[in-house]
Amino acid sequence: MPPKRSTHVLDTLGLRPTAVHHARTVIEDTLADAILGGHLVSGTPLRQAELAEVFGVSRMPVREALLALSARGLVDNVPHKGAVVISVDAADVVNTYRIRAMLEPEALGGSIPLLGPGDLDHARECLLAMDGEPALADLGRLNSEFHLSLYRRHPNAKLLKLIAAELDDEERYLRFHLAELGTGQLAQDEHRQILEHAVAREVQQAVAVLRQHISAAADTIEAYFRQRSPN
Repeated sequence: MPPKRSTHVLDTLGLRPTAVHHARTVIEDTLADAILGGHLVSGTPLRQAELAEVFGVSRMPVREALLALSARGLVDNVPHKGAVVISVDAADVVNTYRIRAMLEPEALGGSIPLLGPGDLDHARECLLAMDGEPALADLGRLNSEFHLSLYRRHPNAKLLKLIAAELDDEERYLRFHLAELGTGQLAQDEHRQILEHAVAREVQQAVAVLRQHISAAADTIEAYFRQRSPN
C-alpha cells in the first residue's frame, strides 16, 4: 500500500517493512546510520507515527528504539516537539572546549587551596562511578560533577556560573561523543592525575594537567568532525 503522506523521514528512508521480533534493533540501527551518515540532519523530528509507517510496525518498538537512541546521545527529547535528531554543530562543540580551557584553569587554581575533605571525597566518588562504566546517559553528569567539585571553592561565584553553563553545553554533546569515539575519550587517567595533584595541593601541576585534558578533548572532537565533513 503506498504511503498516505510524504514527510522528510519517510522520503529519506523509504518504506522498510521489518519483522516484528527484530523491529526495535532494526529501527535503532537504521536511524543511527542515517543520523551519523548525515542523511537525517540535526533537528529533524522523529515522529512515532511516521516511523511506524516506515518500518511497518506498531509504535511500541519505535518508542523503544527512540529511547535507545536517546541514551546513545543521538536523539533529544524536546518539549512540545518530541524526539528530534540531536543538534551537533562542530564549531559550537569546539568553542565550548576552548571556553572551558580559558575559564577552568583559573577556577581550579583558585579552588585547590580551599578544598575540604568532603569536596575531594565527592570528586573521588565521581571518578569511581565513571570507572564503573555507567550508562552513557549518566557519564555527562558525573563528568560535570567531578570537575565542579574541584572548582567549587573558588571565591568568584560568577566564574563558577559561567563554567557550569559551559559544562551543561558539553554534557549535551558528551553522550554523542562517547558513543562514537568510545568511552576511552573520557580520559580517566587525566582525571585521576588532576585529583591527585589537588589532594597534594599541587596547584601548578593540577592546572597543567587540566589544560592538557581540555585541549586534547577539543582536538579530538575537532578532528572527528573534520573527518566526517572534510569540506
